[in-house]
Amino acid sequence: MPRLLGVDIPNDKPTWISLQYLYGVGKKVALELCRKAGVSPTAHARELHEDELARMAALLDKDYTCEGQLRRQIAQNVARLKDIGSYRGVRHRRGLPVRGQRTRTNARTRKGPKKTVAGKKGVKDMK
Repeated sequence: MPRLLGVDIPNDKPTWISLQYLYGVGKKVALELCRKAGVSPTAHARELHEDELARMAALLDKDYTCEGQLRRQIAQNVARLKDIGSYRGVRHRRGLPVRGQRTRTNARTRKGPKKTVAGKKGVKDMK
């Protein structure tokens, strides 16, 4: 398996699809990277030579933010929002949706599994 930026990319897929296994690399960036490096996007990743991999790694380092560097940058942005106490930072801190979604129903992905709370006593129970 070829290795780029510390990530194993699959052998049996075309190069442009294999490159998308890198965090921060989508279809557009993968095709652009193949074009700049002079690599056939339809050739399988196992057919890449060491010099082609080195060219792609150099281009990724120079022109694009991806993998560890991008993860670190996103984490720093979220930490900054939390530190300044912005609304978005507070939502991140509490583990609630950040972009205006409703929370009365849905939002289970952010909030986690249901925590059942004892309900109110009904009218029949009051007697």
